[in-house]
Amino acid sequence: MQKGNIGVTTENIFPVIKKFLYSDHEIFLREMVSNAVDATQKMKTLAEKGEFKGELGDLTVHVNLDEKNKTLTISDRGIGMTEEEIDKYINQIAFSGVNDFLNKYKDNANAIIGHFGLGFYSAFMVSDKVEIITRSYKDGAKAVKWSCDGSPSFEIDEAEKAERGSDIILHISDDCKEFLEKDRIQSLLNKYCKFMPVKIAFGKKTEWKDGKQVETAEDNVINDVEPLWTKTPSTLKDEDYKKFYHELYPMQDDPLFWIHLNVDYPFNLTGILYFPRIKSNIDLQRNKIQLYCNQVFVTDQVEGIVPDFLTLLHGVIDSPDIPLNVSRSYLQSDRDVKKIATYITKKVADRLNSIFKENRKEYEEKWDDLKLFINYGMLSQEDFYDRAKDFALFKDVDGKYFTLDEYKTLIKDNQTDKEGQLIYLYATNKEDQYSYIESAKDKGYSVLLLDGQLDVPTVSMFEQKFEKSRFMRVDSDIIDRLIVKEDIKKNELDSDQTDNLSSAFRSQMPQIEKAEFSVEVQSLGENAQPVIITQSEYMRRMKDISRYQSGMSFYAQMPDSYSLVLNSDHALIKGILDDENAKCGEALKPVISEIKGQQARLSALHQSQSKKKPEEITQEEKDDLANTEKALNEQRDKKKQIISDYAKDNKIVHQLIDLALLQNGMLKGSALDAFIKRSVALIK
Repeated sequence: MQKGNIGVTTENIFPVIKKFLYSDHEIFLREMVSNAVDATQKMKTLAEKGEFKGELGDLTVHVNLDEKNKTLTISDRGIGMTEEEIDKYINQIAFSGVNDFLNKYKDNANAIIGHFGLGFYSAFMVSDKVEIITRSYKDGAKAVKWSCDGSPSFEIDEAEKAERGSDIILHISDDCKEFLEKDRIQSLLNKYCKFMPVKIAFGKKTEWKDGKQVETAEDNVINDVEPLWTKTPSTLKDEDYKKFYHELYPMQDDPLFWIHLNVDYPFNLTGILYFPRIKSNIDLQRNKIQLYCNQVFVTDQVEGIVPDFLTLLHGVIDSPDIPLNVSRSYLQSDRDVKKIATYITKKVADRLNSIFKENRKEYEEKWDDLKLFINYGMLSQEDFYDRAKDFALFKDVDGKYFTLDEYKTLIKDNQTDKEGQLIYLYATNKEDQYSYIESAKDKGYSVLLLDGQLDVPTVSMFEQKFEKSRFMRVDSDIIDRLIVKEDIKKNELDSDQTDNLSSAFRSQMPQIEKAEFSVEVQSLGENAQPVIITQSEYMRRMKDISRYQSGMSFYAQMPDSYSLVLNSDHALIKGILDDENAKCGEALKPVISEIKGQQARLSALHQSQSKKKPEEITQEEKDDLANTEKALNEQRDKKKQIISDYAKDNKIVHQLIDLALLQNGMLKGSALDAFIKRSVALIK
């Protein structure tokens, strides 16, 4: 028997391993099975090269759980180890010192595991004692047993083992009992070892017999040794790709399409990336790409390996050039990893472009699912915009699709305003904005449908990319002011008529939470609507963008800003103005006369005092100015009250306001009930 100490510089190596080396204890099983697979692969290589002449036999790696004895055993029929090899590979841990290690890697120890060959020692995170019973494939090799209880001390003794290979026996600690549960081990094997290149068996398959599940003699193989991404694309059918997708994501709809990656220069990379049917919630779609290293699962948090927008894809990436034990900060800084990200971006863009060119009809049918993904890419990555601008599409409210250039050609003659700006009109909801869309169509204009989650920030991006172009939502103003072809027709009403009409409607506007209304009078033509509500394009867009962009939250707190536009050419508005003059004219005459007198007096006072320095103005003059302003405001309030008293009993005023609110989905509850009752009464 040999006894000794593991070659480390201090005696606290195992507490370090247990506490700091891995962020997640479950990784130990991946490391143990990976080591067994590596030993088996080496055995196959020796046989292929003729350096091993014997029978390979069954090379299945076995994982066995013994709950009674609290052990988990990983067995392989690989190359095994001699006593000298155990001393070389197990007993000598080659690094400079635990204290240096702790200081340098205490926050990110994972980054160095692969570099120092420490995978085996992850076993001590979950074990009180680890035993290795191994026999080398070499002729005449004797079986040996190595054991260690988690201190630097170890023992090596002769052992009985009939066949080559290694058994790693983990005596599971009391504080890690979860790893003695069959379901827990099954789930970890499924997570980390599902596609390892050597058969891995966990216990025996079971079958239903005599009213219960009983074990059979057949091994329960948990992995697929030749997953789809390792096969030649020309040998595969669409059904193969879909079947594999549902193995990875059992509850998902069929993918839109996929990319089979296969590159061996300047790095090695294989994999399959699927385009899922993305709906609306970006975050729910993340962490669906699985990263593998030689068919061993590494992580599903691939930010840094693929650009952010590509994390919306699903699938598998396998590259031996990415170390098995990596940290996210390593991934984000490694040059080879960045090359992989660039390559994947190019392959995705090329695939989209080829589908668009080869079968545009199919591409258009999938556009609504693709749009969120492509918009996200164009917004977040400049070089992707440069590629995607050729296959990004616009969809109009009639369901027709156009490339960006095609749509520009379509609208440039009819939708260029008098300043030379090309105006892109859009709607975000065909039903809610129906009448505004129809008004635009009546002018011969085209209206885009931009109803996606990222369409608002995408619109702002297009405005920066396109020359002399603006995007205007179709309800953000009256149609003649959205695309100004000539000077707006002037309102024929005088200032008193305009003010009286505005006051009548303003006084009856309801109080709506987080909404502010201004009222204006405009000459829109006899056939236009009598009352229209518009919403400022700028303010609405700022509020929308504030949902995505930090530092703009103050916009989200501001009320929505609307304009109630009264069409002075419409018969109903003219009728209200005539009725108002008839019923309020006499009462308003002395008030308006007084207002004009006070305004003239106030103007004269301002003019006279403007010629003096502040210290030259007497208190009497200051009081005179203040009293005049007070008198003017009192008369204005009096005028408002007269008009308000008139308007509150005018059913047509209320009906027109409610119709405009109803058109915009803003008439609810008791106000909607009152509108319905009033409508019935007016019909009678």
